[in-house]
Amino acid sequence: MPVLNGSYTRSTGRRVDRNRPPFYAACMVPQWVIEKKRNGDELTDEEIRWFIDGYGAEEIPDYQMAALAMAVFFQGMTGREVTTLTDAMMRSGDLLDTSSVAVPKADKHSTGGVGDKVSLVLAPLVACCGIAVPMISGRGLGITGGTLDKLESIPGYRTDLSTGEFLAVVRECGCSIIGQTARLAPVDKRLYALRDVTGTVPSIPLISASILSKKMAEGIDALVLDVKWGNGAFMKTEEQARELARTMATIVAGMDKRVAAVLTAMVEPLGHAAGNAVEVMESIEALQGRGPADLMEVTLTLAAHMLWLCDRAPSVPEARSMLEETIDSGAAFGKWIEMAAAHGADTSFLENPSRFPAPAMRHELKADRDGFVTAVDAESVGRACVVLGGGRRRVEDRVDHAVGIVDLAKVGCPVRRGDRLATVLANDAARLEEALALLDPALRIGDEKPDPPPLIGEVMTGNEPATNRSEA
Repeated sequence: MPVLNGSYTRSTGRRVDRNRPPFYAACMVPQWVIEKKRNGDELTDEEIRWFIDGYGAEEIPDYQMAALAMAVFFQGMTGREVTTLTDAMMRSGDLLDTSSVAVPKADKHSTGGVGDKVSLVLAPLVACCGIAVPMISGRGLGITGGTLDKLESIPGYRTDLSTGEFLAVVRECGCSIIGQTARLAPVDKRLYALRDVTGTVPSIPLISASILSKKMAEGIDALVLDVKWGNGAFMKTEEQARELARTMATIVAGMDKRVAAVLTAMVEPLGHAAGNAVEVMESIEALQGRGPADLMEVTLTLAAHMLWLCDRAPSVPEARSMLEETIDSGAAFGKWIEMAAAHGADTSFLENPSRFPAPAMRHELKADRDGFVTAVDAESVGRACVVLGGGRRRVEDRVDHAVGIVDLAKVGCPVRRGDRLATVLANDAARLEEALALLDPALRIGDEKPDPPPLIGEVMTGNEPATNRSEA
């Protein structure tokens, strides 16, 4: 069987822990657990698991789960508490049984950014180096683009493979990217909806448990986290990102998996393109050795840590050399074609990107003076993609895969009056005007060349920075 099945309640069919002590349920009342956390006290493992099991079995109602989330929002959680919470949420659904995959399994997760098409490049690249990448990804959220939306711009690509199909592709190809199934960490899906309407989304323990309850259900041996900060990221400051990275690294290490968390800046879009099909096209260029420098730096840094964690290279620098050779040989692009074909895609679009549908309108934004690009506001670029139709204003909205922004100038680039700063691709005149209103002030020019923050920041494993060890 492709999943590990646990014990379920007779009434609901949902998973419960049959190994808990006999006094486990008898000694607990939901409001007592809520009050304990509200008062700032540390919850026991049994209390956390009992509460999550009860919520998953619909024995604890939404209003009490929301109350506990608010208590966590204000009081926080210890590393042990949030690790137990993550494990309990993970076990609320199916766990992938990847034992049939003989090589080490690893994945990468990004906290989201604008122009972030790293997964499209990283998965086939790492798979060429003897590591399986079973990647379960999401759709666009807010201003951040979604890996699934990008993949679905390739005609025929299926993101809804069954668990059996998913594991078969991983075994045969070495990598597969699909969407979350209904039985993967179902408590997380319900809890996230509650957090969204109760003001408890920006809680680092709850964010961490939400992300990792899904990732750790994949049956992986190692996980690399790309924790972004800046105006185009969920975490706006580097310190917030550092706290999130430290928390997630602690959880993964506490679950006996290898982990590296990398801080990366998102003060401008990654690469020169933001959208769906346009980001697929840029990923093709990257896998053919023609990728933008910043995209390649982030991709190679994350991928190199995956190889190092899985003992495929003795050091991160040596892993990076292996990856660069894999791109130069053409093997990485060949793996991309193989994975897409296994998902039902028409790979002629990858071999000849000019086949992607062209937008009805193209509008160039040009410099109005000589100088240097001092800012390309990632948040505004992300918002412009959404209003063009490349993202969703409502859940039921359909994504327009052809629209987006390309030819984006990079911060620090010298320009002369009339030089192109970006090209906007649109299929609707009104949407184009709305996007231009966001983009005009987002692309700024000054007299002096700015010094942007370093693209790659601190690297952590567990509770401690691992930069020196990873460079050894």
